[in-house]
Amino acid sequence: MALMKIRDHQINIPKEARDLADQMLKDLERSKRPTLEAVKCSLDNSIYSPKVGYLTPGDKKVRTELNVSSVQKLARTVFMLEILLNNLGTGAVNTKRELYYMAKGLVKSDNHLKPLDFEEQTESDGIIDYIGDLLEVYREELNCFANDRGGQTYSQNLIVTETMSDRTKATIDLSNMGTAPFQPKNRPQALKLKPKKGKIKFCLVVESEGTANTLVANGFTKRNNCIVMGAQGVPSNAVRGWCKSIQEQLGVPMYFFGDLDAYTLQNIFRTLKAGSAASLIRNSDFSAPDVRFLGVLPEDVKKYDLHCYHVSDKNSSDARSLKKAKDALENDPFFRDKKNKQLADILRWLIKNKIRCEQQSFFSVDPKDPHKTEKIILEKIKAGSYV
Repeated sequence: MALMKIRDHQINIPKEARDLADQMLKDLERSKRPTLEAVKCSLDNSIYSPKVGYLTPGDKKVRTELNVSSVQKLARTVFMLEILLNNLGTGAVNTKRELYYMAKGLVKSDNHLKPLDFEEQTESDGIIDYIGDLLEVYREELNCFANDRGGQTYSQNLIVTETMSDRTKATIDLSNMGTAPFQPKNRPQALKLKPKKGKIKFCLVVESEGTANTLVANGFTKRNNCIVMGAQGVPSNAVRGWCKSIQEQLGVPMYFFGDLDAYTLQNIFRTLKAGSAASLIRNSDFSAPDVRFLGVLPEDVKKYDLHCYHVSDKNSSDARSLKKAKDALENDPFFRDKKNKQLADILRWLIKNKIRCEQQSFFSVDPKDPHKTEKIILEKIKAGSYV
């Protein structure tokens, strides 16, 4: 299987890996402690520029020098790297879960590898992520793919052409899929999009997959020349990359329809719009900087008399949410940037008022009208009621 060409330049992963291993061996032969440096993928090394639109890495590195406490990490890195390189050589593709069991199988077959055994999958996952940060490549470039969820997409006017690993192509007309959604995988660069006819007016990304399905079942995509997508909570790589492709290839306005709460703003919307601190090296291809927050907005609560839930400092979950919101205002470069002042103001409003309001609350406005939520969404888009 050919590697995905995600950047402007293609990295020769086998060569980079061999060079890294050779350098470690040379250091050992010279009685020098091998040292590995990887990009530090964390909030304190995140830079946000409105010109770029997503979080990028700073200059900080994670430096690991061979010593008593790090010897297992370095050995496991070489061990897992060999497994990944074998996959690249054979064209095999695996999930993180499968790679965990492959490592367990190799350890089981060779007693010399027993010190490298992974007790939990989180341990092998961390090594795979570390290798990606070390080589500055995406997990997908190592033929390691997530079993992504979310991204169920509906449209009566969208055609997707996918280039397969053997260079053959598959064409999907979403209008011919009946009630079944199109669900992209986390290889958006293999997809080419075009309208079936005319120009698609907008794309609506819905936080709840269930609500997206409800809107479509009630005829949303039949009455509107648009794309509707269910994000299913925190957007996976597939959802983020898919939104990026829609944004770049179709150039249509993109709106996010989700809950009014700190978790949605910080963990879901910000990740969709600007990526995450844990994915600094991949945010350029897995974020949609032009997406707007359609709601629920603070002004919607009063305007539509929406039902809200009280957020209490005495509830441990609520308290953590409020604390994270305060931390984001102080430390998250995305919310600290003046371009995102309106979003930061929503966080401040939530902290002050201590309430949360779900997207489904719009269905309480006129329960007798099955299309009322659709009408409100369209009204908000037309009036520019979004951030």
